Amino acid sequence: MSNNELLAIEKPARYMGGEIGSSAKEGAEIRFVLAFPDVYEVGMSHLGFQILYGVLNAVEWIAAERSYAPWPDRETQLRQAATLLTTSESDTPLVEAEIVGFTLQYELSYTNILNMLDLGGIPLRAAERNERHPLVVGGGPCACNPEPLADFFDAFLLGDGEEAVVEIAEAYREWRRANESRRQLLERLARIDGVYIPSFFSVGYGESGRIAAVTPLLPGYRRVRRRFVADLNEARYPTTPIVPFLKTIHDRVSIEIGRGCTRGCRFCQAGYIYRPVRERSPETILQLVEESLRTTGYDELSLLSLSTGDYGCLTPLLQELIRRYRDQRVAVSLPSLRVGSLNQELVEAIRTVRKTGFTLAPEAGSERLRGIINKGISEEDLLRNSYEAFSNGWRLIKLYFMLGLPGETDEDLLGIADLSRKVKMEGRRAGSGGEVNVSVSTFVPKAHTPFQWEPQIGIDETIARQQFLRRELRARKLAFKWHDAPLSFMEGVFARGDRQLGTVLQKAWELGCRFDGWGDHFSFATWQAAFAATGIEPAFYHRRRDRDEILPWDHLDYGVTKEFLRRELEKSALGIPTEDCRTGLCTGCGICDFDRIKMRLADPHWHGAEPLAAGPPTVTDGKATIRLRYTKTGRMRFLSHLEMIGLFTRAVHRARLPIRFSQGFHPHPKFSFATALSVGIESMAEYMDMEVAPGLEPAELRSRLNAALPAGICVTEATELPPGSPSLSVIIDKTRYRVTLPTGTAVDLPSRAETFLALTSYPFRREKKGKISEYDLRQELAELQVTGNSLELTIGRGKPLEYARAITGLPDETLAGIRIEKLAVLFKHSEN
Repeated sequence: MSNNELLAIEKPARYMGGEIGSSAKEGAEIRFVLAFPDVYEVGMSHLGFQILYGVLNAVEWIAAERSYAPWPDRETQLRQAATLLTTSESDTPLVEAEIVGFTLQYELSYTNILNMLDLGGIPLRAAERNERHPLVVGGGPCACNPEPLADFFDAFLLGDGEEAVVEIAEAYREWRRANESRRQLLERLARIDGVYIPSFFSVGYGESGRIAAVTPLLPGYRRVRRRFVADLNEARYPTTPIVPFLKTIHDRVSIEIGRGCTRGCRFCQAGYIYRPVRERSPETILQLVEESLRTTGYDELSLLSLSTGDYGCLTPLLQELIRRYRDQRVAVSLPSLRVGSLNQELVEAIRTVRKTGFTLAPEAGSERLRGIINKGISEEDLLRNSYEAFSNGWRLIKLYFMLGLPGETDEDLLGIADLSRKVKMEGRRAGSGGEVNVSVSTFVPKAHTPFQWEPQIGIDETIARQQFLRRELRARKLAFKWHDAPLSFMEGVFARGDRQLGTVLQKAWELGCRFDGWGDHFSFATWQAAFAATGIEPAFYHRRRDRDEILPWDHLDYGVTKEFLRRELEKSALGIPTEDCRTGLCTGCGICDFDRIKMRLADPHWHGAEPLAAGPPTVTDGKATIRLRYTKTGRMRFLSHLEMIGLFTRAVHRARLPIRFSQGFHPHPKFSFATALSVGIESMAEYMDMEVAPGLEPAELRSRLNAALPAGICVTEATELPPGSPSLSVIIDKTRYRVTLPTGTAVDLPSRAETFLALTSYPFRREKKGKISEYDLRQELAELQVTGNSLELTIGRGKPLEYARAITGLPDETLAGIRIEKLAVLFKHSEN
């Protein structure tokens, strides 16, 4: 991308590439593009995306590259310039890749998939592609019912992808070497366990719109079973993940400590499609943590699982992590903990890390309704856990509930308000005051769960129940957040949709639907127009399904039998619980073969181990201040000041420098920048001061830091300052810049410069975000020289672009193409 393009859009770092951990492999035989149909910050926070990136790039002949949904400002640029969507690593258009694999994480990202295909130069529908086009594959949680997308994908991967993605690439390589037809490629893929080829199944519909038959079209290919990774300890895990330049949704090291959950909550799709439970050993986790922290430089670690509190030896693991990394100021965080999984020992371990909010998910407001959904927690458990959290220093508890669950009554809704109030009272009892935020989403029935046959309440009913809750919670002085009813409505349509929705999806995209999961971009009116234009009634997909009805996903086997799901539905009507087979008898769900596919749990008696490696020394007494001069060139010029702070924070950790930290709740490395450089300006003279333990030679610091910095950031000087030296902000006097106009700009630059120098005054007023700055550009200009089509100017206050505008008189659209370089900083009593 050009300088002009990046400067004209929001957050240029989304499109820069070149991050630490990214890999631009040249000459690879297969280019496998991992495409995420949402904005960069969301995609970079998706752990599965990072895992597959590492798995594929570990194969010599595969180049894994990335592409994300361009934000509307970038899409406008691409379409106006007739430019194709490309990858982050090599700027390769998607149409020139061999394989494009989309992550199907959320139903409301589907229009972004079509948009990315179109922007990438790939025909939307699979039937329109030939041997020259990339293979388009989808995988992720929404692949458990991919039927609404069936017309647009060549193949789907069901289940775990660590092993299967490489097999898909191998099948593609063999097919290309054999010079076969595209159908023969699909036949090769159909022989891979877990790969579903939608074109090899024909779907027929009855007069009512329900599915009448799903007919296999390839002999021997009648039902597709999901793919399993049997043992997570043997699965590849990325310890050198990509480290973004900008802040993402989950900006930290994430370690998957276990996969799968057998709690059996009847609404929870993840709890069924990721079975059986497979936990990583604590030894493996500790090794992954050590390597990941060292290579990324993050100062926060998150332990991820569907039910982290159920991990077999969570308390000793957490204690060991805190023991190892407390002195390095690394915080350990946990996702939402299951009510009842907490004990005092665990709470005491958690309290030593950063305390922001404490999240608990009771889901329903009454014991009766929790029995229906098999949540398996009591009000007593919730209040006890809340008291423990408040007593140990937390000031805020976030509670998650659902409305619209099967069997819900007004009493259950009232129970949400009453239970939340009781949690708040536990805070008062603990003497901490206690704040409670209540978040309520709308129940959406999902495929492969016991509630896949249940109806979803409509928009009007959803809004009515939300208003009821708002009144009741407000009366109890509780904060309330809810999910927009039209968004839940649309999620429900596609969660249990069939192939007929493909025409609606394409129509909605043609009408302009993008980023539907973002409330400020979602247009329900546009979706309604798409349904009207295609003659499809969306509420049809919210109805109750007959028990013997053919469901759109019945030919896709995720391991849990339909018979088991029916039994669970019947038990829900009676409020009969199903025990967790982790601690009780096998429930007979059908997932395990008790040989390769079986539950694998961490040793519950594990009690810690010796550290694998020593971190940087703890800095206590004494300090040395090192002044650094560094360059900021190439793509790095598009990083904002805030992004530069994050970049250096992680680089300091990667370099294992004995940095000093600030005091307080959230300590930061003690370094300070001279000035905030405007985005887009290259610099040969940036300065910062850094406090470290005494004894570290400046030359060594410079060497270690440069080894940890990305290309375009280079420390050129490092000098230890005498005690009591003034800060950079005090001694900076002026700055020297070079401003180069675009080639062919029609302006007599020497004459314009002479005219400006002849002025005695040029008052200037800048207003930004309500703040007003006033100064005199002529009085702040100390020196001005013209060389060719460049201005070299030495200035005090003001921005070089403001001077270029004042001197040349050129309009902003012409000046948008200028190049600005920061050449030197002049200090009081000295010059550098």
